Amino acid sequence: MSRYLLNKFLFCVDRDPELVERYREDPVGSVEWWEAVEANGIVAGHGVERSSWLAFSGEARGALRTHDHPALFGLGAHPFLTLTLFIAMFERDHAEPLGYQLDYARRLSHYSMPYPDIQT
Repeated sequence: MSRYLLNKFLFCVDRDPELVERYREDPVGSVEWWEAVEANGIVAGHGVERSSWLAFSGEARGALRTHDHPALFGLGAHPFLTLTLFIAMFERDHAEPLGYQLDYARRLSHYSMPYPDIQT
């Protein structure tokens, strides 16, 4: 499983407001589209080259499709990437200040050190 690809997805989606909304509303379709169209784009020199070898593992694909940030963290997704993206998607669903952040922390509270490896 490529932690690089998992983190690339989170990073790229978070930086595009349209993709944030698309991923919020249609996570299955968004993950399928991104993996097919964007996952293997490589910035090289003055243009973009294409690769064909990067793909999500079944476990990573499933966690992305269900917005399961604890599973993503367990797979090595960087917590700052999941937190910033998921705040953009879900903070509006919480009435209390920092509602999503507190829920995020609560759902990760079963992890203890050493945390899963997040190096890419």
